Amino acid sequence: MEQDGDTIAEGQLPQGCRDWKLVTVAREEGDIDDIRAILGNDVALDAFKAGAKQYPDGSIISRVAWALVASEENNKAFGQQQSFVAGPPKNGVQLLVKDSQKYAATGGWGFFQFDDGKLPTATKISKCYICHTAVQDRDHVFSSYARRMSPCWC
Repeated sequence: MEQDGDTIAEGQLPQGCRDWKLVTVAREEGDIDDIRAILGNDVALDAFKAGAKQYPDGSIISRVAWALVASEENNKAFGQQQSFVAGPPKNGVQLLVKDSQKYAATGGWGFFQFDDGKLPTATKISKCYICHTAVQDRDHVFSSYARRMSPCWC
């Protein structure tokens, strides 16, 4: 897993990250205004499922986002505007990489955002940590694992 963290720090998305498992989905309003999927590598996913208060080194959490757009086709069928879908990608791809020694100054997490496939300046990345301090009691992780609602749900 450390190789994935190093790959990210070097400016490349790790192979297979698109196939990481879904942790949860979220909707952000206001200036951000997106719908997002939170994905985790196997290390992070195991920690999420266990309800971890601290994530082990090697955990990588990814956020991918899209503009939220009304579905004209669905809304026509429903007779009112109530259905929204993921539109164009938005706000880059964000990753959190847990390495408690390498990123000790930022709560043990490296914060990365790929915009158009490239890493931005360090200034933009450092802003991530500021917001994540609000949830430092949960190891700086906003998301929680979305549990199944019934035994028949796959």
